Amino acid sequence: MPRSKTPIAESQTEDVEISSVTLARMAANLTDWYHQNARDLPWRNTKNPYHIWLSEIMLQQTQVVTEISYYQRFLKTFPTIRSLAEAPLDSVLKLWEGLGYYARCRNLHKAANQIMEKHGGEFPQTLEGVEALSGIGKSTAGAILTFAYDKPHPLLDGNVKRVLSRLFKIESEVSLAETVQQLWCLSERWLAESRDAYSFNQAIMELGAMLCTPTQPKCLVCPLSQDCLALEAGLQETLPVKKPAKKTPHYDIAVAVIVHRGRLFIQRRPEEGLLGGLWEFPGGKKEEKETIEAAVLREIQEELGVSIEITKALSPVKHAYTHFRITLYPFLCQLRPNHTPESIQLCSAETAEWVEPGALEKFAFPKANLKIFKELKTVLLQS
Repeated sequence: MPRSKTPIAESQTEDVEISSVTLARMAANLTDWYHQNARDLPWRNTKNPYHIWLSEIMLQQTQVVTEISYYQRFLKTFPTIRSLAEAPLDSVLKLWEGLGYYARCRNLHKAANQIMEKHGGEFPQTLEGVEALSGIGKSTAGAILTFAYDKPHPLLDGNVKRVLSRLFKIESEVSLAETVQQLWCLSERWLAESRDAYSFNQAIMELGAMLCTPTQPKCLVCPLSQDCLALEAGLQETLPVKKPAKKTPHYDIAVAVIVHRGRLFIQRRPEEGLLGGLWEFPGGKKEEKETIEAAVLREIQEELGVSIEITKALSPVKHAYTHFRITLYPFLCQLRPNHTPESIQLCSAETAEWVEPGALEKFAFPKANLKIFKELKTVLLQS
């Protein structure tokens, strides 16, 4: 089908040409497809901005199938913004445990308090007001305002970037500032030609999630295949263009499970930074040419100012984060006779406790630490 060639936007998009009529037809085809094929998801059956906000934050790095159960449990425990704001951060993190990317959770809790303090408990209804909340960027703000208040705002999450890059054959690196600006212009222009902002924004994200996937896109059943410039050029598998992947670093981490009179030592990480606010067994990275056993003794001396002795090595635990991988080497340890719990001095942790093994599940731990629990309980029962 021939395309009418007219500029789509200003200079940022002058290399992409398509008519408003064509964009309107594409938007109609996309929303028709959505209405016939949309998944029945709980956050699509509400206009409550808090519920929609929660779903958008959880979806940022979580698969839908995983999110649903977390979403439902979260709202059952914290049904309102006020209940979330008034909850201790530890309780919120515990409910988030296993979802990862804990900065999202800390920002959610912080933003709930901002809403209570600055907006009287009412979720703001302007783009500026929503973007001012902790952890909410332009795209997430636009999604909340569109889905909760039917206000037309363009989106540019990962799914939308991929769809736009392929439809309009954007061959520049997707993370470049100029490319991002171009994609925002495309998103805004296409949204303006749609009949229904809510359905259009839901549809473009759904298309990216279900058909225009990162690998093996389902072009044969895509409602926009006749208009996709990447498909026409055979580039649907290679767009969007990403930075060359760096080699993922790996770290060996020595971990001390210190036991004293049947209780275990755990410490809470500072709220800022990686895994902020979570509890953990103390330890740290093995240095070059250092044995893992020497590493755990050194780390505890540096972190807690006490000496320990290893009583048993537990099974190593492998875990992958976004930008690096680790292998945890946990050791069952005890304080040396010349040290007591009162000798411990916290250097990097926010606070610490001695807890019964059965009480570990009350605290929010990183997923890697959770993998130690099962074997630990077995070993302690046998000792």
